Amino acid sequence: MARSFVYIVSENPEVAEKVKKSCEGQDVSFYTYSGQQWREGLDNPFFRSQLVNGVPSLSTGTNPVTVETAGSNVVAFPTPQTETVKVQKMEDIEAKAIEAAITQYKGNLTEAAKALGIGRATLYRKVKQYHIDPSQARRRKVVAA
Repeated sequence: MARSFVYIVSENPEVAEKVKKSCEGQDVSFYTYSGQQWREGLDNPFFRSQLVNGVPSLSTGTNPVTVETAGSNVVAFPTPQTETVKVQKMEDIEAKAIEAAITQYKGNLTEAAKALGIGRATLYRKVKQYHIDPSQARRRKVVAA
């Protein structure tokens, strides 16, 4: 029988112990990492090459291990629940960034342009293009927290 490798990424040592107990009596090597250690390791080319040589499906993510594919000895990796993000048009993102800068600088287009890293004339053109009203930012009252 081939030797199996289990990579455990968890901040909770109880999870690692639970996995180890579930594999007692089997020829399994365990590698336990904290989330921070795992992220730093993935930035390291040597660490990544070791993963590729040992467990290509885990390192590339093209064939992730799941309970269905590996059996009942897999403990799910906790991942944050995120909504599916729709792709936004660059124009929409740019317009939001311009509006945010104008609001932050209370309608001062010169300062907003500097903050955005564009020329003042470019900002004026884009304000007109995206139908942004800088006077609204000037009229807003700052609420003290």
